[in-house]
Amino acid sequence: MSAINLTIDGREIEVAPGTTILQAARQLGIDIPTFCYDPELAPNGACRICVVEVEKARALVASCVAPVGPGMVVHTESDRVVSARKSVLSLLLANHPLDCITCEKTGECKLQDYCYRYDVASSEYVGAIKDLSYDDTNAFFVRDMNKCILCGICVGKCQDVVGAGAIDFVKRGFVTNVGPGFEDPIEDSSCVFCGMCIDNCPVGALIPKYVTGKGRPWQTESVPAVCPYCSLGCNINLHIKDNEVIGVSPVEESPVNRGHLCVQGKFGWDFVHSGDRITAPLVKSDGVFVEVSWEEALDYIVDSIKDVQSRFGPDALMGLGSPKASNEDNYLFQKLIRSLGTNNVDSYTCHCHASSVDGMVEAFGNAAATNSIAEVAETGAVLVIGANPEESHPILDYRVREAAQKGAELVVAVPDMVKLVDVSDHYLPLKQGTELALVNGLANVIIAEDLLDKAFVEKRTEGFDQFKKTVDKYTPEHVAEITGLTAEEIRAAARAYASAEKAAIVSDAAVNKQTGGADFVKALANLALLTGNVGRESTGVYLPYGENNLQGSADMGVHPNNVTCYQHLKDEKVREKFSRAWGVRISENYGLSAAEAFEAGKNSGIKAMYIMGENPVACGGDKAQIADYMKNLDFLVVQDIFMTETASLADVVLPAAAFAEKLGTYTNSERRVQLNQPALEPPGEVFPDWAVLVELAEWFGFEWDFAGPEEVFAELASLTPDYAGISYQRLSEGGLQWPCPADDHPGTKFLYQDSFSRGLGLFSAVEYDPEAEAESDGHSAACCTSGGHSCRCLSETITRRSVISAFKNSCCV
Repeated sequence: MSAINLTIDGREIEVAPGTTILQAARQLGIDIPTFCYDPELAPNGACRICVVEVEKARALVASCVAPVGPGMVVHTESDRVVSARKSVLSLLLANHPLDCITCEKTGECKLQDYCYRYDVASSEYVGAIKDLSYDDTNAFFVRDMNKCILCGICVGKCQDVVGAGAIDFVKRGFVTNVGPGFEDPIEDSSCVFCGMCIDNCPVGALIPKYVTGKGRPWQTESVPAVCPYCSLGCNINLHIKDNEVIGVSPVEESPVNRGHLCVQGKFGWDFVHSGDRITAPLVKSDGVFVEVSWEEALDYIVDSIKDVQSRFGPDALMGLGSPKASNEDNYLFQKLIRSLGTNNVDSYTCHCHASSVDGMVEAFGNAAATNSIAEVAETGAVLVIGANPEESHPILDYRVREAAQKGAELVVAVPDMVKLVDVSDHYLPLKQGTELALVNGLANVIIAEDLLDKAFVEKRTEGFDQFKKTVDKYTPEHVAEITGLTAEEIRAAARAYASAEKAAIVSDAAVNKQTGGADFVKALANLALLTGNVGRESTGVYLPYGENNLQGSADMGVHPNNVTCYQHLKDEKVREKFSRAWGVRISENYGLSAAEAFEAGKNSGIKAMYIMGENPVACGGDKAQIADYMKNLDFLVVQDIFMTETASLADVVLPAAAFAEKLGTYTNSERRVQLNQPALEPPGEVFPDWAVLVELAEWFGFEWDFAGPEEVFAELASLTPDYAGISYQRLSEGGLQWPCPADDHPGTKFLYQDSFSRGLGLFSAVEYDPEAEAESDGHSAACCTSGGHSCRCLSETITRRSVISAFKNSCCV
């Protein structure tokens, strides 16, 4: 259909058919007031504050639901319109507390703003007034439903976006209210405390507890930051007053989270003000930590490490970097360890994700995410298997739900009921540990029914014949016996995934041996290759990590065999490039991984360890054995923000700055590099990790000339082709996804459009192992199919020092 021309307040505009008057007015920058309208929700025209006058129409129309028409002439502020809006406001004020002087919403309240705009100071209507109880029983926010204007946005967000369904309209008529069913306490409902209702409430009915009495909106400074929890890297604004965070809000225009948050992002920041913070260097003397100067601490570290290496060789030292530290911190950390003559540098948390990394590298040549988070919402089918994103990565769960609402076929294959089942087309309650068998069964159906993408398989892949031979025996009937499903359920799920023009797979990076480990990830990759659902927009395999910068720490070379962005140390040209840039000779010997070091224990040859932001003692595996290993090291230095279980065993503990106190970049699971701005001054004698590392390098005799993290990033980008086109200047305008090889490159939304990192995508012939069902891997993750975050290497270091510890499903970072 052709475009429609109309006139709004004397200004002509051309819009697409189906556009509402409100949308057209906003394109012109004309502000029509709204209460109940939200672009993510279906408009209902309930509040009537958005009414406008359309010439030749008999009555005023609600602009949020009224479509434009050819030649339409609209007036948004005529006398009739203003009179109607005043009546609406007067009716609202008749049953609304007028405590604006002390209300925490003052300065951000739509009702207050519109009353001021239309000069409505009081109500002309007199009658009964609601008298509902003030609810402050939960740990996160207060509910004063006497102030609720029944706009319904909180209900829509909770039900349609989040999928929690915790609240709805209850009762009828004058006593209509918003709350949980049967008016139960909100903490006993299905509320996930994402805070979306708070962020979208137009009045003071919902207020976070932490802001009460802390300051008005105009008294605070808003500083952009990156959420410190999971690997999705949501964009947030920290609201600062007097060097204190007093609130957090989501960034509406963020391509990552689009104004959405979960309980961690909305409420989990308060650990930065914990009284448990380490605020000065500590050295253990006679078993007791004592505060010392930075000079004393650094001198002790240098002397101790040099002593160990002089007695046992350079490889007696090992460094553990952090998936919670910035890219700049991790880059300098691995640079320091390698400059000291060893490649023994790794991350303990990578235990959780080793299977995912191995499987993705085998199939595609790269462990990074194939596609962007936002693309999930636009796909035609989604297979969710071996994961419960509603609890492990809620923002991804929102995108899956959005895809289902737009018509995508949703297949949910999990042993236990999860909330995504409510919007699924196919629920496959398979037996725990049989996921790999099911995936092979899906592949069998796709091949048998000729649903594969033959052209893609022939041109872009290898290993198909052996793969086909393997899955031939995984008939739906055979897989049904293994999984407890029916053959027809398996066939229907395979058809749903393979028949869609675009399809995506959502699982979890922290898969373990019980689920099939790396073989399970290879099987998922097989499905994507088989159907051509990789290398295109809104397709791919999504295996998000647990920690916020695990992707970045891996990118930065916190790995025994690779430097930045997986440049392998076996390549002499790589070693020469970094040796020249750093002014040191990089060892050609492979380093020990964290897994190898801890599993070998006292026989690993490691005598000294430098740990930055990791807590192995509190993570998965045999904690007592790991603690014993740590105690028997000749020297241990830990750099962290809290006295963790691991730090308590150290000889030296160095205080570190929290995410809100330092400038730096973080790379999320979709390869998006994002800039985090400092919002607070660190407490006591605390310095950012990068500054500590630069100072320590100088004490070791290395000439590092970095004035700040921007210069650190410039160096790492110059040595890393995938980061070469990224700079702080560009990041200040928004994140960039690598590969970004040049200054004018826009970044890469999805990978493998023309070729895979390994050349051809590799089919893997992987078998289901029934013996694995009863086994578990002490260092890896429990498959997240029945709730909770999957990664057992998350140690609750920050969550137990935050209010979110009160929430039963909070991530244990």
